[in-house]
Amino acid sequence: MTKSATGSDAATADASAARLIDAKIKELGDWRGETLARVRALVKDACPDVVETWKWRGVPVWEHAGIIFTGETYKAVVKMTFAKGASLKDPARLFNSSLDGNTRRAIDLREGDEIDEEAFKALVRAAVALNVATRATARSAGSRSRPKSAGPSS
Repeated sequence: MTKSATGSDAATADASAARLIDAKIKELGDWRGETLARVRALVKDACPDVVETWKWRGVPVWEHAGIIFTGETYKAVVKMTFAKGASLKDPARLFNSSLDGNTRRAIDLREGDEIDEEAFKALVRAAVALNVATRATARSAGSRSRPKSAGPSS
């Protein structure tokens, strides 16, 4: 049995993104690479079927039914920007950046910072659940049948 072109292309894209993220971690070669690798392991633990993508000319992205978060690296910070972070409950108060917007929220980690791993994984799971619910709602709204027209009257 052979894969469809779409399935094959998706698998190739996933493998390619994973290799690019591996290379990024290695290229950084410092605390930022270690932090990105740790975050990557945590998201895979929280959501084993997460899809890794590579967007916007070099940004690792983790997706499941939509974007969960991006993993940007800067000189002084590793930033995880949750696409729908403003809609997520954050009882551990992990979000510490991009707090003013109506959509996104971010976690900035600096050298030496520790992350509450269980709280982070709970946040990832909540983001996945929100993506899945949003997608299901969009599908059900799109599948509602339109009223049939009465047609021409005689």
